[in-house]
Amino acid sequence: MIEHPRIANGWFRELSDDHFPGQALMLKVEEVLHHSKSEFQDILLFKSAEYGNVLVLDGIIQCTERDEFAYQEMISHVPLYSHKNPKKILVIGGGDGGVIREVVKHSCVESVTLVEIDRTVIELSEKYLPKMSSAFNHPKVDVKLCDGFKFLKETAGLNSVEKYDVIITDSSDPDGPAEAFFQKEYFQLIFNALKKDGIMIAQASENIWLDLNYLKNLMKTSRSIFKNTQYCYTMVPTYTSGQLGLIVCSKDETIDITVPQRKPDIKEQGLLRYYNPDIHSASFVLPTWANTIINVE
Repeated sequence: MIEHPRIANGWFRELSDDHFPGQALMLKVEEVLHHSKSEFQDILLFKSAEYGNVLVLDGIIQCTERDEFAYQEMISHVPLYSHKNPKKILVIGGGDGGVIREVVKHSCVESVTLVEIDRTVIELSEKYLPKMSSAFNHPKVDVKLCDGFKFLKETAGLNSVEKYDVIITDSSDPDGPAEAFFQKEYFQLIFNALKKDGIMIAQASENIWLDLNYLKNLMKTSRSIFKNTQYCYTMVPTYTSGQLGLIVCSKDETIDITVPQRKPDIKEQGLLRYYNPDIHSASFVLPTWANTIINVE
């Protein structure tokens, strides 16, 4: 078995006092499939005993074959079904391919641009996560290998004709190459790159059980740019605390993004395992103590 500092006695340990103080997550390892350091991050893939193949970046689990759909579907379909007619989509990050797999399920979508900084993540996902990476060769998908922050600055600025209906930020946590995706300037770049009724979503890196004050400040940052900002979440067993927060914003201040503006038809719903119109709305409902901190000014 390939040696890795996060694996001991056959168990992978996600242990980070910076990200998740006072707690950890462990998965039993059957086989280490790959370990390397790309230009940007430490990349580990292993086959687990219960969750299939697992992708780990800089020591943090990004996805597993067993539960990845819970994240991919919610970060994709919440904004897409909140928009009345999404045609042009931008995905920042998401080198595992899970988000674009979900986006192309919408027949109304005409083009999807995926911006990923790390080619190695794409290549390894195609090899070890084939069900997630199945849409890379889809005719509607265009892959750009560059920094997402730089891409927005150069090709989708305030005066650019490149405007999107929906922008999905599927980044890793706010360290290393993903740090810029959680700053006020990034929200402003997203705002400029969206059409007048455009919607964005971003993984919040945290949930209500981890760092509630961080979420409060992130929501405040977002609302300084997008007046119409809401917080929802998805349940993913292999994310610390079993939950991950998502920030959803619309340039249209009149739209209620907690309610789907479109609903999946029978064919589309048949392709979905987690998302449905009821869970769309329910995911925005928070426990009283958390709602008071996040949503009450």
